Amino acid sequence: MRTFTAKQAEIMRDWYVVDAEGLTLGRLAAKIAPILKGKHKPIYTPHLDCGDFVIVVNADKVRVTGRKLDQKFYYQYSGYPGGIRSTNLRDQLAKHPERVLEAAVRGMLPKNRLGRRMIKKLKVYAGNSHPHQAQQPKPLEL
Repeated sequence: MRTFTAKQAEIMRDWYVVDAEGLTLGRLAAKIAPILKGKHKPIYTPHLDCGDFVIVVNADKVRVTGRKLDQKFYYQYSGYPGGIRSTNLRDQLAKHPERVLEAAVRGMLPKNRLGRRMIKKLKVYAGNSHPHQAQQPKPLEL
């Protein structure tokens, strides 16, 4: 037996659309990350980006459990002394709901060049419309 390795030319990418309304944030991110990696395909190769594109709509209606709305913080550091800013999940969902889901999925992807390529295939929108109708995305049931 020889080990199968997919070639870059053999990789076919599909588009999927997910409605995040009422879904739990972490569980949703845990379902999206393997699709971006390509682990659901039989030609999965760990050192290649075999994954598909994922469009998430209604990111502002995602659900969180427990007291995370007030206890979970997102940090931004400018690089200067005293330049750290923190925002709790409640404020982040109100201002930029798409960033919350992107951060959750990014944490589940590899922390290297490959992971940076994978996260570019995630498209998150706060409302229920998206500009990717031309790609004919298939609904993804989670």
